[in-house]
Amino acid sequence: MLHCDTYLTPASLDEAFDAMAAHQGRCRIVAGATDLLPWAREGRAGDVSIPVLIDITRIPEMNERRIDDKRVRLGAATPIQRFLDGPSLGRALPGMPRCAVWFADDQIRESATVGGNIVNASPAGDCIPPLIAHEAEVELAAKRDGKIVRRRMKLDQFVRGPSRTAIEEGELLTAFECDALAGYGGSFEKVGHRRSLVISVACIAALVKLDDSGRGFEDVRLAIAGVGPVPQRLSDVEEFLRAAPISQERLEQAAEMPVARVQSRTRQAYRREVLRGFVMRGLINALRRAGAGPEILAPELEASYV
Repeated sequence: MLHCDTYLTPASLDEAFDAMAAHQGRCRIVAGATDLLPWAREGRAGDVSIPVLIDITRIPEMNERRIDDKRVRLGAATPIQRFLDGPSLGRALPGMPRCAVWFADDQIRESATVGGNIVNASPAGDCIPPLIAHEAEVELAAKRDGKIVRRRMKLDQFVRGPSRTAIEEGELLTAFECDALAGYGGSFEKVGHRRSLVISVACIAALVKLDDSGRGFEDVRLAIAGVGPVPQRLSDVEEFLRAAPISQERLEQAAEMPVARVQSRTRQAYRREVLRGFVMRGLINALRRAGAGPEILAPELEASYV
């Protein structure tokens, strides 16, 4: 059971930091709050009393959205649903719409925020692999000596382990920026213990752009989660794929390369098989969305990895 005495909705960062300082040690920051009740339920945290909840979703800066040809900047309180109902956002971040489809149901997606998913730092956090593939940076803010100060770091450096991040006492994750990749094909593959509202056993994000010949990779980006303590970018696989024309043999070799990265304490053999298949399926789906023709993606190859 969860108990809360005071619920605050600051309208600015200044108000939020002042509330955090006034209730230090007695407050919890929430945005969509979709993980709050599961966290507090009996068997995980027991009966929980939080004197003060500070909801940051009404702060304009937390809902910022800025898109240009090279970069996308989004406030940390951006709901996951925006990647499905915002066409310009989906085009600029082709790795995110497929991730959003997998992310719970419509009601949860409307409340759950990107910043919350990042700060939770779950090894199975869905948003983190596609954002890492988009070269995301997070922006952190704090109030020091009456002034708001900010710092940035790469997302893959911010997440340091299960439920561990680089956020410091008194800081808020305010925004993230990442590469705009219009024209890329994107894919997100995920599996869990059940068919709906799945928590990942393993997931992968793939982003690809074909070269002018249509037979090679101009760019390819891959990131995985759920198979170790932190999400990982598959830079070695990317380099291997860029080095030669696309072929079934080369895709299969690439799919085998990250299998040794599985570090989970349970179901390792299963995760290795899943990861091998997901790399292959993620690349096939991303290539198809990038415009690869039948000379690259033979129907029987696609059918093998549906």
